[in-house]
Amino acid sequence: MVKLYTDAATNPYSQQSAAGILLVDNGQQIQLKFPLPDVSDNHQAEFLAALTGLKECRARFGLTKPVFFYSDSQIVIDSLNKNYSKSYPDLCHELCQACDQFNLLVNQWLPEKENQGAHNLALQALK
Repeated sequence: MVKLYTDAATNPYSQQSAAGILLVDNGQQIQLKFPLPDVSDNHQAEFLAALTGLKECRARFGLTKPVFFYSDSQIVIDSLNKNYSKSYPDLCHELCQACDQFNLLVNQWLPEKENQGAHNLALQALK
């Protein structure tokens, strides 16, 4: 079982965004951070961070390992659960397709204070 934690950070002044991704497998952590394309808001960045995290998870562990995906973005998790987003339909569709590739993927929202690993990585990448 792989645990995937993602978070995004956006500088409201520069509109620069970054993703923090934490992968945990058998107690071993893989910490990743990536700049993201400029976006209009942090919600878009959260979708992009989730997509990037799923891509990294797929590349490192394949599609057959069970994945528990955690995000502190309520809109990302709600969109996945509903398979719908009024404000971000294209990103939602892309994210749902990425999730459907895995044999087993369970997503769960968690409070920001429980996602500090991914959050700190996103902030580091933003600097």
